[in-house]
Amino acid sequence: MARGRAYLVGAGPGDPGLLTIRGQQVLQLADVVLYDGLVGRGVLRLIPRGVRKLRVAKGPRRRNGFPQSEINELLVREANAGRQVVRLKGGDALLFSRGGEEAEMLREHRIPFEVVPGISSALAAPAYAGISVTDRRYSSSVAIVTGHESSDKPDRSVHWGRLARSVDTLVILMGVASWESVAKELLAAGLGPDTPVATIRWATTRQQRTELFTLGESQRPSLRARLRSPSVMVVGRTVALAPRLRWVRGERCSASRRFLRVAARLRLEHAKDRVQTKPPGTPRRGPTNRQLRAPTKRSVSRSHYRHGRAEHAADVN
Repeated sequence: MARGRAYLVGAGPGDPGLLTIRGQQVLQLADVVLYDGLVGRGVLRLIPRGVRKLRVAKGPRRRNGFPQSEINELLVREANAGRQVVRLKGGDALLFSRGGEEAEMLREHRIPFEVVPGISSALAAPAYAGISVTDRRYSSSVAIVTGHESSDKPDRSVHWGRLARSVDTLVILMGVASWESVAKELLAAGLGPDTPVATIRWATTRQQRTELFTLGESQRPSLRARLRSPSVMVVGRTVALAPRLRWVRGERCSASRRFLRVAARLRLEHAKDRVQTKPPGTPRRGPTNRQLRAPTKRSVSRSHYRHGRAEHAADVN
């Protein structure tokens, strides 16, 4: 019997339009698809009829969750039966997805495999929320970190204090459950309470919802009640650009008043810097009163939130 082949495929963050061309090609070859709980419904609809599909969701809240050891056994068994097996994962195939463990198991059993990278929610979620994770004015470095470390590890490897002192922008995956303790560590390490923060839930889908607040507000009960998984969290000054760069129509977005004040202040600082750094000989025209005036709740609502059905300035104070 001919030996099958395994494909470790990143399905992207949810929107089927963000699945790669190679990913779509591989789905057409599949005999069986083992897919994660976070794979978008639109992506699943691309799987041809007649292909066997098996949901192998993991996590403590899954009543019938699949342990990683059983997923590894399924991959090996189906491939040894001569089938083309697609392991379909939300986001990227190897980023915080245990894809490396699965690839190692396949190699040990001498099963040929291919890795098809996908667009990670670590980059897609901020982009769909109007957040540029790097910006030459505010951020020259970015770190992608898990907020949920494996219990099998002997020592903790995520040192939030070191990250707070060395990285401009933090993108945290699977971090909602531990956010309260993470926020305390970031504050203790020296990040200011006015540091902008965003959580983007169900990014790139119709259910996308964004919460904008500051690090110092993280302990507010009214805010904690609104933070839900699955969400991507972004911490850093570039988050302040979100109200100006939002482009997804119909996105639900809430921003605290404190966040809006911080965002306005950063824009004023940048406007003044542009005036001071103009080349010699350029007529010095200062920013107008309208540019320097901190936007009121009414003016921000009309300008930055004009195109969406946003819930503006939900007060978490």
